[in-house]
Amino acid sequence: MAEPTRRSRGSDRTREVIVETALRLFRERGYEATTMRAIAAEAGVSVGNAYYYFSSKEALVQAYYDRAQAEHEAACERVLAAERSLAGRLDGVLREWVRVSEPYHEFAVKFFKHAAEPSNPLSPFSAESSPAREASIAIYRRVVEGASDRIDAELREELPELLWLLSMGVVLFWVHDTSEGCRRTYRFIELTVPLVDRLVSLSHLPGLRGIARDFIAGVHELRS
Repeated sequence: MAEPTRRSRGSDRTREVIVETALRLFRERGYEATTMRAIAAEAGVSVGNAYYYFSSKEALVQAYYDRAQAEHEAACERVLAAERSLAGRLDGVLREWVRVSEPYHEFAVKFFKHAAEPSNPLSPFSAESSPAREASIAIYRRVVEGASDRIDAELREELPELLWLLSMGVVLFWVHDTSEGCRRTYRFIELTVPLVDRLVSLSHLPGLRGIARDFIAGVHELRS
């Protein structure tokens, strides 16, 4: 019974070595210049073995997306357990994303032009990226569902995806942030979250409820 377990652990280890090697080569040589053959050679596996685990370079980046998303989710547990206000939960989740993503900043800077292409499967909006995207939206759903704030019911339903879109803005800012320790990105979060919180807190007021409905209707139209 122990042999399958050892084989499984060996497979997991090989997979991780290939991913780590690919990320290092992407940073050092650039995404376009890095081939699957080069990744296999650096990882100490055959080309066929590399393709057994990952069908393409794009699949390797999707593996990075999945791993980064899992790291962010784990890092958010403490924040979501401790914070009850929407602002506190959102601020903490965004800051944790920046913190866990810091080791990948150099890679993200070089890679971003590919992810920014709408037709590229590596875009966070692509069908190929949907598992990581849905997992990320689920975090923001927890942000909203666990918040003690009074929120318009219709807006509450749409808010997780809207907050995920906000997080994409944070990602864009972070990619271009050259400040030490991504200080400017943390400041961006510090300035943005109170504004979002204020808008959400006003959404249930009678005078603004119609505006919130019009905004949600616009979101539905653009999504369809």
